[in-house]
Amino acid sequence: MTVHVPPPVSPEACPALVLNADYRPLSYYPLSLWSWQDAIKAVFLDRVNIVSEYDTMVRSPGFAMRLPSVVSLKTYVQPSRNPAFTRFNVFLRDRFSCQYCGAREDLTFDHLIPRSKGGQTTWENVVAACSPCNLRKSDQMPRDAEMWPRQMPYAPSLHDLHRNGRLFPPNFLHDSWMDYLYWDTELEP
Repeated sequence: MTVHVPPPVSPEACPALVLNADYRPLSYYPLSLWSWQDAIKAVFLDRVNIVSEYDTMVRSPGFAMRLPSVVSLKTYVQPSRNPAFTRFNVFLRDRFSCQYCGAREDLTFDHLIPRSKGGQTTWENVVAACSPCNLRKSDQMPRDAEMWPRQMPYAPSLHDLHRNGRLFPPNFLHDSWMDYLYWDTELEP
């Protein structure tokens, strides 16, 4: 009888899911992950509790430890109330799709009221747009270009961004993480 022994897993393939002290992920998108080195450092600095571990071990001459797969912070970190205005967060708010045609490739952002006409770079005036739509709209007002966004721009809450982030789970989700993640598999991104 032949017994198959799986090859050892590299520590680099073992990120740790980071939970706040209330056992919720610090963020969903991007998912709050630490490298194995950062997770071990936090354990030794007594900043986290190990919630779950991988089978993978790291060793030194006088020490051996299974790598943490889930850690929780010992001190609660208050999430900021208002998300930062960034290109990434605009795309996340708009679910990584052009607000004019729905395309998901070659995204830029478009000022609804063009900057040349006094438009500001704010949540309420910027939408995700693919390059062709952005070029077609150019510096025209929506009514002149006859281009209206599918969703009017708005300042999202952290809850809005977390909800949208759940629509885009990462490629790798370890089994030990699933009790702490709430991916909405019913909705299409």
